[in-house]
Amino acid sequence: MFVIKILIGIVLLSVGASWLTDGASAIAKRLKVSEFLIGVTIVAIGTSMPELVVSLQSALAGQAEVSIGNVVGSNIFNVYAILGLTCMIAPLPLSRQNERKDIPICLAVTLLLCILALDGFLWQRGENIISRIDGFVLLAGYGLFLWYVIRSGRKEAAAAIAQPASESQTATTEKPISMWLAALMVCAGLGGLVFGADMFLDGSIELAHLVGLSDAVIGIVLVAAGTSLPELFASIVPAIKGKSQIALGNILGSNIANILLILGTSSTITPLRMGGITPLDLGVVLSAVVAVLLSSYIIGRRKITRVEGAIFFAIYVCYTLYLLAGSNA
Repeated sequence: MFVIKILIGIVLLSVGASWLTDGASAIAKRLKVSEFLIGVTIVAIGTSMPELVVSLQSALAGQAEVSIGNVVGSNIFNVYAILGLTCMIAPLPLSRQNERKDIPICLAVTLLLCILALDGFLWQRGENIISRIDGFVLLAGYGLFLWYVIRSGRKEAAAAIAQPASESQTATTEKPISMWLAALMVCAGLGGLVFGADMFLDGSIELAHLVGLSDAVIGIVLVAAGTSLPELFASIVPAIKGKSQIALGNILGSNIANILLILGTSSTITPLRMGGITPLDLGVVLSAVVAVLLSSYIIGRRKITRVEGAIFFAIYVCYTLYLLAGSNA
């Protein structure tokens, strides 16, 4: 049964990611906005639903450390593992907008998380806690982010409408997908990603128990990565299809949503104590976004190359081995 679950999960993830990519691209064309904007909103929020469910359930159960660990682990996995693998498959070009606004916004949000999560350490106030007030600050920040994205989308749409017909039209004779069908593809794709990830994770855990892996290894490696499987497939498939801006928007948008929306909502339910989440873990989260920003200036100009993708993935492997070594100590 675990083999069947794993196979069904892979099929659902693959098909769901393909439908989501095609639907999101069609919506971007219909609304005359960039694929990155659709990726950073619709795709990112949709693929972050597993993290939202896990974090809210943990907060309601009084397991604050799980809520924070889920977000921290997911954000590290998104950049170092998912972005690394994506760029190893196809180098990811970055636009001037990505360099000057999108990545710096993600960096600022991650820095805000570090400041709020380490307030006790930084200001010598005792225990590190993300309080309910911090939660409202994070939620307000997500509201501002959505306002910025919507405002940018309106500007893009207005600019596209103002273009002469000869410039805005493409040479292709392909019939555009209707808005209702594109929206249906996005919903079906997200459903396939979520259910596929759940099936794959269940089957993988059963297999892990069968071969004798410990619960610590299963929790650190499989569960943490399992909630990020939608982001993984929703980034790799667009990259293969040449929709790299959807992939980048999904990764950056998921990281922003994980911090501002998910942690913001969870901490308003109950204050989140850092527990076993160390400054090193938060430092790795911050370094991931800094690495993305620096990568556009190193090796490949405005591009994350295969070499940089391999370095990202190697960093994730080393960090995971460090966690596993610590859990067995």
